[in-house]
Amino acid sequence: MTRLFLLPLLPALLWYFFLRYNQIPIKQGARVFYWIIGLGWGLAAFLSLMIYVTS
Repeated sequence: MTRLFLLPLLPALLWYFFLRYNQIPIKQGARVFYWIIGLGWGLAAFLSLMIYVTS
């Protein structure tokens, strides 16, 4: 429960390494970072709410 904030970390790291491997500038891939972080935090909020509601 307390580690739900780490949900966006793994996809963001994978995206970062993908950009580095393909030599794409971080600035060009920044929009996907926003999506990853936004969806990850949204999922974490939803799961937190579900834990709160069902307990």
